[in-house]
Amino acid sequence: MSLAKLTSISTQTLSLLLERQRVQTLPSYTTDSAPRNSNLHLPQITTNLNSLRAGILALEAKEGRSDAVNLLRNQHERMRGMLGAGEDEGVESYRLRSSLDPLKPPTSAQRQELLPTTPSSGLNSAVFTPYTDDPEAEPAELLQTQRLMMDQQDNHLDLLSHSINRQRDLSLQINDELDVHTGLLQELDTDLNHSETILGRARGRLDRVAAGAKRNGSAVTIGALILVLLILIIVFKT
Repeated sequence: MSLAKLTSISTQTLSLLLERQRVQTLPSYTTDSAPRNSNLHLPQITTNLNSLRAGILALEAKEGRSDAVNLLRNQHERMRGMLGAGEDEGVESYRLRSSLDPLKPPTSAQRQELLPTTPSSGLNSAVFTPYTDDPEAEPAELLQTQRLMMDQQDNHLDLLSHSINRQRDLSLQINDELDVHTGLLQELDTDLNHSETILGRARGRLDRVAAGAKRNGSAVTIGALILVLLILIIVFKT
């Protein structure tokens, strides 16, 4: 198993332990919540710790005791220590394996480690530290995150400015087109007024002609009859 895979398993296991610890610190409102909370993620945590231990031993046999291997070993022991009493029975410890190795007799330091000791304040604080969904990052990571957020905000502002400029250009074009339509409507209104004036004048002339014809209708009729009689007399005499 590769170092990256072991690191991934260690990270996943630590997340499960912290989530389990967070749930245990929450107030319980039912009597059956304690067993449920104590067994939360326990099978998966046990499987991950055993897989992590086997992978660390295989990597140690292949590449030796490197700094990365020592870091993973320490992380494994710390996570195993975060389990409650009786919950770590299915997870084998490196210290127990070293003390039972017949080829390497235990030293005084190892014997001291195997003796039951009271938990230190550091371990208690590590076990009962309140869980946070967003742990504090390093200053460099915070600066990098803030820089990325500012870059994203700048990109959003640039897009927003571009969109506003486009809307302003469209508004100006629409305003120009409205001005053109207003001018055309005004010209049409002027032409309609001129046509109405011309029609009014023509109507007045027709009214005068009709009135004149009505007044002089009998005289015109007599004149027309006299003209017809003259034409007939001339025709018959010739």
